[in-house]
Amino acid sequence: MTTYTAGDITLEKVREYVWEIPQEDGMGTPARVFASEKLLDQIADDKTLQQLRNATHLPGVQKHALCMPDGHQGYGFPVGGVAGIDAEAGCISPGAVGYDINCGVRMMRTNLTYDDLRGREEELVDALFANVPSGLGGGGIVEGDIDAVEDILDRGVAWALDEGYAVEADLAHCEDEGVRTESDPSKISQKAKDRGKNQIGSLGSGNHFLEVQRVTDVFREDVAEAYGLAENQIVVLIHCGSRGLGHQVCTDYLRKIEKTHSGLLSKLPDKELAAAPAGSHLADDYYQAMGAAINFAWVNRQLIMHRTRQVFERVFGRSWREMEMELLYDVAHNIAKKETHEVDGENRELYVHRKGATRAFPAGHPEVPGAYLDVGQPIIIPGSMGAGSYVLRGGEESMNLSFGSTAHGAGRVMSRTQAKNDYWGGDVQDELQQEHIYVKAQSGATVAEEAPGVYKDVDEVVAVSDALGIGDKVARTYPVCNIKG
Repeated sequence: MTTYTAGDITLEKVREYVWEIPQEDGMGTPARVFASEKLLDQIADDKTLQQLRNATHLPGVQKHALCMPDGHQGYGFPVGGVAGIDAEAGCISPGAVGYDINCGVRMMRTNLTYDDLRGREEELVDALFANVPSGLGGGGIVEGDIDAVEDILDRGVAWALDEGYAVEADLAHCEDEGVRTESDPSKISQKAKDRGKNQIGSLGSGNHFLEVQRVTDVFREDVAEAYGLAENQIVVLIHCGSRGLGHQVCTDYLRKIEKTHSGLLSKLPDKELAAAPAGSHLADDYYQAMGAAINFAWVNRQLIMHRTRQVFERVFGRSWREMEMELLYDVAHNIAKKETHEVDGENRELYVHRKGATRAFPAGHPEVPGAYLDVGQPIIIPGSMGAGSYVLRGGEESMNLSFGSTAHGAGRVMSRTQAKNDYWGGDVQDELQQEHIYVKAQSGATVAEEAPGVYKDVDEVVAVSDALGIGDKVARTYPVCNIKG
């Protein structure tokens, strides 16, 4: 048997790209990593494997705790982590969801080609940067009052539709049609709502971005056709989350859970895994608060897409409808949802925690939008701003292997502090421009933190997903313009 050892952890190779940490004392299940040996070397370079092993101690974990091929160290639970936890006898863990609740990504297609855009990259990137709020702190496309925030938290993208920031088709092509109906704004603190009201429609900072891309490769013609994608086409990728509101929700509930459920916490190997027992008052409250923050994030991305349509109209002198600027799909990361999955031959309701992981439902699954039911749910995997991104579709093995999940991006291999020491923002921008990639950001430090060398090889991450059949390659895109906070 092939093994891999990192510190005090030994993994056994189950088959190609599947590595298992065997179940030992205290572990509720084994843990599995989906990775090539090259990616496993990078995953093992921080505390990811320890955090994955720790996650198996959460009450009610089923089958395996999982790490996707883009995995890296996070808060308590690894980024790229997936866990299906019994929704009746288990628990729900804010740390296994993440601070940026429903950090996610949406892709908007257009009928423009790269030739239509060439020579206008700087004009477009300047216009997007001037019109899409980004960076730390406040400032959004909508300066809402508390009533507007409450409505957004309750109704999600339906609010944007009523306010003229969306069309019906946008809702139909968003995960869960852009609303978690189990949300309850009353479960969110006033402090969280106050943080959100001035950030409605804003990218924020860090790894969040708006990127104009061109489709360079199509791997599955029939699926690409169903998704409305073709080579040389211009698409737009928007990556952001719930801003300060989501961060505050996570903070609030971590503190409440640590205080109320200290007995459970004392049994876990890491207090950052703080969890509320299923059926408890706090578990229900957190689930409803998280749902509301999820709704906020979907509206956030919807407003940025609305503003992007307006910018394209001004730059290209045509209506967004003429340019067929339609939402392909919006997928959530950093989320826990009640889903039904087969465990030991029986269907069971689980809290499926996806932290830096993407839902990847296959063709025929009832939650796949009607337009894609025959081909599978679209999955969007961003690479770095110097590499390609991918569109995948939910693979036939995803429900068996990964609770219907796959990777969410390239995954970091370098901390932000190290990146700022190793890279100079201006140099990164100059090098990217030589590759015909135009980047604009609030600071050089932001560019340095997100330099291409900071990330894993997205091609290899996607190759693992494709080989395992959890997310199948459909198309590849390449950056043209990128704005960051």
